[in-house]
Amino acid sequence: MHVAPLGSSTPVQDHVALAEIELCGELMIAASAADGERLSPDRIDEVLKVGAGAPAAGAAEAGEWPRQRRD
Repeated sequence: MHVAPLGSSTPVQDHVALAEIELCGELMIAASAADGERLSPDRIDEVLKVGAGAPAAGAAEAGEWPRQRRD
């Protein structure tokens, strides 16, 4: 992550962090609309747009691949 020196007027954006924040927001929206108490792992994958063998949104920039499912 790049941090601007103190006193700098240059705006700094961490694109990976912004993508993660957006995904968290999508999960919160899905959770608030869910009928049950928790989202199923399949629904979480759907919201995060994670498919079998496909990298998660923003994962390529972070050097990560889809999360491992715990069954």
